[in-house]
Amino acid sequence: MAQDMARGEVRGEVRGEVLAFEEYVRTRQDALLRSARRLVPDPIDAQDLLQTALARTYGRWETIEDKRLADAYLRRVMINTRTEWWRARKLEEVPTEQLPDACVDDSTEQHADRALLMDILKVLAPKQRSVVVLRHWEQMSTEETAAALGMSAGTVKSTLHRALARLREELQARDLDARALEREERERCAA
Repeated sequence: MAQDMARGEVRGEVRGEVLAFEEYVRTRQDALLRSARRLVPDPIDAQDLLQTALARTYGRWETIEDKRLADAYLRRVMINTRTEWWRARKLEEVPTEQLPDACVDDSTEQHADRALLMDILKVLAPKQRSVVVLRHWEQMSTEETAAALGMSAGTVKSTLHRALARLREELQARDLDARALEREERERCAA
């Protein structure tokens, strides 16, 4: 009889722990899922991660004496699980008979364009240069540019308009100069 009572008490304690865990999951699942979403980018993987962590935590639930620390414990389980998954991932490497040709991008033209742009920006007044850089390189809005430079939005717009017109003129002049040089070079070679 005493053994039956002891078994009943143990079953009651276990049942109480199960109910406590179920209640914990019910109240904290949204916050825990958000934590899982921060650990893995795919929402389905985040749900799998949380489910795996909950299953592992359930087996150790009664050993967590201070249930206020359950979130921290579960997050640590999620981090460890994610690390295990990352280590166990399959690397999609396929052996081949021949190595593929290495493709090296020639960025010479890009560097030349950048050097040309930096050079023609020198023809602008400092205020015009600042507006062009903030609007087009820093991707600031007209209002943000105005606030940064301490001028009105209308001044930013008109300054930008004049600066871009000046840059177009300079590019056309340099293009004409380059064509004239090419023509002279061809004439010299032909003679």
